[in-house]
Amino acid sequence: MTDNGVRPHFRIAITTGEPAGIGPEISLAALDALDADADAILIGDRGLFAERAVPVEHIPLGVAAAPGVLDARNARYVLATLERAVVGCLRGEFDAMVTAPVHKGIINDAGVAFTGHTEFLADRAGAPTVVMMLAGAAAWGPLRVALATTHLPLAQVPAALVTDKLLATIDVLARDLREKFGIAKPRIAACGLNPHAGEGGYLGREEIDVIVPALKAARALGIDIEGPMPADTVFVPAIAQRFDAIVAMYHDQGLAPLKLATFGRGVNVTLGLPFVRTSVDHGTALDIAGSGAADAGSMRAALKLALELVRRQ
Repeated sequence: MTDNGVRPHFRIAITTGEPAGIGPEISLAALDALDADADAILIGDRGLFAERAVPVEHIPLGVAAAPGVLDARNARYVLATLERAVVGCLRGEFDAMVTAPVHKGIINDAGVAFTGHTEFLADRAGAPTVVMMLAGAAAWGPLRVALATTHLPLAQVPAALVTDKLLATIDVLARDLREKFGIAKPRIAACGLNPHAGEGGYLGREEIDVIVPALKAARALGIDIEGPMPADTVFVPAIAQRFDAIVAMYHDQGLAPLKLATFGRGVNVTLGLPFVRTSVDHGTALDIAGSGAADAGSMRAALKLALELVRRQ
C-alpha cells in the first residue's frame, strides 16, 4: 500500500527477444503469471502476437521472421526493443523490464558489437558496475550465483580479474541482496579461479594476488564473505545452503552448477542498474521455435521475480 492507502499498480516491459526463437511465444505464455496489481507490455512487432489481444508496443521487424531461421536484418530490431525498454524504465514509464533471449551471434553478424544484455544495459543506463546474477530454487533451497566476469573467452578471464573490480562486484551484490532481496545480513561465498583455489599458489596465483585482497577489502566494508573456496566443493548442497549467494570467477564456473540444480526455474537478474531487470536462464532454442514445445517456466519465474522486487522497492 502507498501512504494514502492506494494499492500501487505496476507496469512491466517485456522485450520479446530474437523473433526467430522462442522469445515471442514464451513472452505470451508467461503473461498468466501476472497478478492483479500489474500489467505487462510486450515490446516487439505486433504481427508476432496477432493471435492474442495483448498490450503490444509496436516496433517493426526489419524483415519477416520465420521460426528457427536467423536473419541479421532483424538484429537492429532486437536492439530497438531493448532501447525502448531501457528508456521507459529510466523515465518511469515502466517499473521493470523482463527480457526474452536474444541471439548474440546474429547481432554481431549484423556488424554490431554485442556481448550480452548485461553489458548493453550497463552502457545504456550509465551504471558503473553491474553484476550478472542467476537465481533459482535448488532442491535444498535458494541458489544465487553472481559472476565476477561475464561473456569473455576463457583465455581472457585471468587478466580480467582485478582486485578493485572484484571488490566493486561484491559490494554491488551485497547491497542489492539487502535492498532488493530483503536479506538483512547476506552471507556470501567466493570461488577461487584455479583448481583447489590455487593450492597455495602451486596451481596459480590469482587467489593470492587478486581474490584474497578483494575479500579482505570487502570484509573491511562489513560484508560477510568467505573464500576463496574451491569451486568444485562450494556448490555441494551442504555447503551452498550456508550462503545467500556465491561469487563465481567466470561464466561457466558458476552457471554450469546453477543450471544443473535449477534449470527451467532460474532467473537472470542484473544487479547495479537503476531499475529492475530480470530474464530467462536459457537461450533462443531455435530448434523448437514455433513448435509449441517451448517451456515458459523460466520466463514466468523472471516475471514473478521482477514483480517481487518492484513491490519490495
